[in-house]
Amino acid sequence: MAQPMSAAMRRYLTRFFPAMLAYVGVLIGSLWMIRNQDPQGPLLWLLAIAPAVPIIAVIAIMGLYLIEETDEFTRAMLAQAMLWGIGVTLAVCTAWGFLENVELVPHLPMFMVFPMFCIAMGVAQPLVRWRYR
Repeated sequence: MAQPMSAAMRRYLTRFFPAMLAYVGVLIGSLWMIRNQDPQGPLLWLLAIAPAVPIIAVIAIMGLYLIEETDEFTRAMLAQAMLWGIGVTLAVCTAWGFLENVELVPHLPMFMVFPMFCIAMGVAQPLVRWRYR
């Protein structure tokens, strides 16, 4: 049965979705500007880094949820899933980097590390919960 959503989860969602919408908007806008306006100098730097700002906000929002969640079991499950996500991400990036060094695989853009972490954490969450069923 579904449990009622905690106040911390509601706050998380009210922070998360606007940040992700901002990410999509900033990403589309900055890519459009870079491709169509040929910016130079500081403006190019600003446009290139702009999509990272909402992603950094999402990372902070995830941390806030971990801090604000009062249910210790839920918090422990999330912390374990995050640790698995970090571990998988570090392992994959390390192995991939060594393979890149000898040109066996293509270069992995650094901006793909956070989505990789999110996927690994997402896969870990049900597995961590299953362990405590």
